[in-house]
Amino acid sequence: MTALEGIRVLEVGVFMAAPFASMQLADLGADVIKVESLDGEPMRASGPFVSGESSPYMRLNRSKRSVALDLKAQEGKRAFLRLASRADVVVENLRPGAMRALGLSYEDLRAANPRVVYASASGFGQDGPLADRPGLDIMAQARGGLMSITGAPGGPPAKVGVPICDLVCGLYMALGIVAALRERDRSGAGQYLDVSLLESAVSLAVWEAGRFFGTGEVGRPLGSAHQGEAPYQAVRTADGWLTLGAVTPKTWAALCAAFGLASLRDDARFASSSLRHAHRDELIPLVEETSMTLTTAEAIERLEQVGVPCAPIADYGEVFNDAHLAERDFFWDAPHPVAGAVRQIGSPLRLSRTPPRRGAAGPMLGADTREVLREVGYTDDEVDALVAARAAAVIP
Repeated sequence: MTALEGIRVLEVGVFMAAPFASMQLADLGADVIKVESLDGEPMRASGPFVSGESSPYMRLNRSKRSVALDLKAQEGKRAFLRLASRADVVVENLRPGAMRALGLSYEDLRAANPRVVYASASGFGQDGPLADRPGLDIMAQARGGLMSITGAPGGPPAKVGVPICDLVCGLYMALGIVAALRERDRSGAGQYLDVSLLESAVSLAVWEAGRFFGTGEVGRPLGSAHQGEAPYQAVRTADGWLTLGAVTPKTWAALCAAFGLASLRDDARFASSSLRHAHRDELIPLVEETSMTLTTAEAIERLEQVGVPCAPIADYGEVFNDAHLAERDFFWDAPHPVAGAVRQIGSPLRLSRTPPRRGAAGPMLGADTREVLREVGYTDDEVDALVAARAAAVIP
C-alpha cells in the first residue's frame, strides 16, 4: 500500500520542474502518465546515454508510464481530454499560455472534470510583467537573488551547483497538489495551482529577508560562511577542507578545547556567536592555525570526540558510495527493458506504513500508449488507428 495509491496524474512536462514534481507523486504511489510529443520530451536527448537511452531521463521519470500524443492534432487532443476527464491531477510546465492555445487549459479541463487539480510551473508565474519571458533555472537564480549571495566575496557570479529553483519549484508543486487533493476530500472540487521558479527562489531567502527587513542590509556572498553565525563554514586542513559549526556556547567551548584554543574562548571579541560572526575575518585564521596542522580525518576525529558538528566535503563519487547511505538502503536499482538495472537516488521520505514505491526506470517513448488508451475506453481498432497515425507522423 502506498500513500497516493488510486491517484492518477497526467504530466505534460519537460526537463525538470513538472517531471520532478510528478516523480515525487509517483514515488508516493500515484499512477503518473507522462504525455510526450511524438519525438519525446527534450530531456530524452540529454546525455550521458546508456544503451541509447538518456541516463538523466531514466532517473527523473521513474515509475511513470509514457503515452506519445500529438496534442496539436485533433485526435491527439481528444485522447488527452479523455485521459484528463478521468485524472485526478494534471501537471504541466510549458510556457504560460501554451496549454490554453491547445485548448487544454484548466478551464477547458474543468468543464469535463470539476474535480481535477491542475498544476502549472513556469519561470515567472502565469501573470505579471515577466510572465511571457522564457525562464530557466539560472534566470530564476539570478532574478531571485540566489546568485547575489553565492560564491566567494569579490568573485564572479556563481549559481548553486544543482538546478535549485527547478527542484524547489517541483517540490512546492508536489506539496501544493497533495494539499489540493486533501481539500478536495472535503469540498469535492479541484482547483488551479500556479507555481513559479522565481517565487520558489525568493522563498528560500529566510536569513536574507530577516536581515533586510530588520536592518535594511543587503546580503552578499560569503563563500561557505553562515549569514549570521560563526564559526559555521569550511576551514582548511593539512590535506583539504572540512566544515564545522560551533555556534552554541557548548560547541564553541568544545571547539576551543579540541583545537587548544583556550585563549579564544575567553576573548571578548568572540564571546557570542554574533560577535564571532562580526569578527569572523579575525577568527577563522586563528582556527585554521590549528586545523591546518591536522589532516581532515584527524581534525574530524578530534571534533567528533567533543561533539562539535563537522563533516568532510564529499564529491559525488564519494556520496554515491557512502557507507551510511548504503546502510540505510538509499540507493536502489530500477529495471529498464534496454538499459538493464538503472541506479536510482532514493526518496528522502520514510513513511512507516506507506513507504515510497520503487518501480521501473523512466519508460521508453510511447511504451504505454496502447495500455493507457484502452483504460479510458478506446477500442483496439481505435488504438490501432491512433498509433498508426502517430507512427506515420514521425516517419521522415
